[in-house]
Amino acid sequence: MDKTKEALEYFRNRFNCSQSVLTPFGTEFNLSADMCLKIATAFGGGMGRQQLTCGAVTGAIMAIGLKYGKGIKDTEEKKQLTYSKTREFFEEFRKIHGSTNCRELLDGLNMTDPEDHKIIMERNLFGTKCEEYVASAVKITERILKD
Repeated sequence: MDKTKEALEYFRNRFNCSQSVLTPFGTEFNLSADMCLKIATAFGGGMGRQQLTCGAVTGAIMAIGLKYGKGIKDTEEKKQLTYSKTREFFEEFRKIHGSTNCRELLDGLNMTDPEDHKIIMERNLFGTKCEEYVASAVKITERILKD
């Protein structure tokens, strides 16, 4: 299945942005879908609904780490390469969306505030903007992983 479609399917089935982005990539690196979903859970909502770094971004960065990251027997160059690929992802995502911050990406609304959450739901921001961020993160990650 196309990774973007797979990610959106997870997202539409009540998995968060981070889970939805990591899982289509993680399974290619011998992680089960269940393990990917568990690992990425805490990163949703900008890390535990704190609305810091967007979950689609953190899921993508974990996927980049799976390919380029430094393991026990790897050289320091692997870490530096991973950092470079991470910066490349952030730059491209910011260029497209203007930010990597969850709250900024949701029009400054606080998802834990009942009034703001009501506005988010009325505007269908999870179904429009967040889906766009998930799809975009997958596409950028695919390109970076092909390098």
